[in-house]
Parts: sequence; C-alpha cells; structure tokens
Amino acid sequence: MNSLQLKMCDIQGRLFELSADKGYDSAGFVKIFMTSQTAKAMDSTYNRMQWAGEEYLLEEVISGVMEKLENGKEVYSKEILYWMGYIYRYWHYYTGEDSAVIYGQASVMTMKRNYGMFHTMAPEVAIEDLKEIHNQKKSG
Repeated sequence: MNSLQLKMCDIQGRLFELSADKGYDSAGFVKIFMTSQTAKAMDSTYNRMQWAGEEYLLEEVISGVMEKLENGKEVYSKEILYWMGYIYRYWHYYTGEDSAVIYGQASVMTMKRNYGMFHTMAPEVAIEDLKEIHNQKKSG
C-alpha cells in the first residue's frame, strides 16, 4: 500500500464521517456511495476524483441522488463510518475488486455488525474475515 492509496483510504473515511455531519441516513448513504459512479471513478487506475477532497466527493455523490438520501433516519457514529469508508477503499487496493462488488460481499449492515470485533484488526485481516463471512453465507 503506497502513501497515495493510504491517503485515498483516509479521504473516503472522512467522506463517510461527513455524511454523519450532514445528518444523512448512514445505511442509505453508504449503499448509494459504494454503488455510485463516484466510487467507480475512485476505483480506476487514474481519475480526477482521486485528487478531490471529501467535501467535493460528497457533492458529486449527492448531486444525482439527493432525493434518495434521507435525513432523520439512523446516523451511525463517526468512528464506525470512518472505519467503513477506510476499509472499503483499502479493500479495493488490497484485492483490486470494484466498490460495488465489495459492497455485495460486505453490506453496510455486515460492516456495522462486525465493527466491534474488526476495527482493531489490521485491515487485511478484517477484509479476509469479511470475505469469509460472505463465503459462509453463500454456501450456507
């Protein structure tokens, strides 16, 4: 993991935190982001989005889906949201999988449910454990 990739993980973590500051429903925001064109752009080898800060990224995400984002529903703690954003981006760099594929393996509810156990683990270990949970669900 190079320093630019780690910076991107941090920016995505801060983006998820910013959604809490704005009062957006956390589950809805995370799903919308992970399946968005903005996340897809961040997944590419090089894209201008990789140089954008979290404020700009938030504007990009909500510009086309504002009506789908709800205020007043459940807003997760900023610690949980930062961890989710960080791990989702780290996962992309670790495995090369696209954000939408990653979200298909570890939904926001899976991430929230496992935060307590996984947030102190090395990112690679948490990702491998999340993939294992997904594989067990598929085969079970």
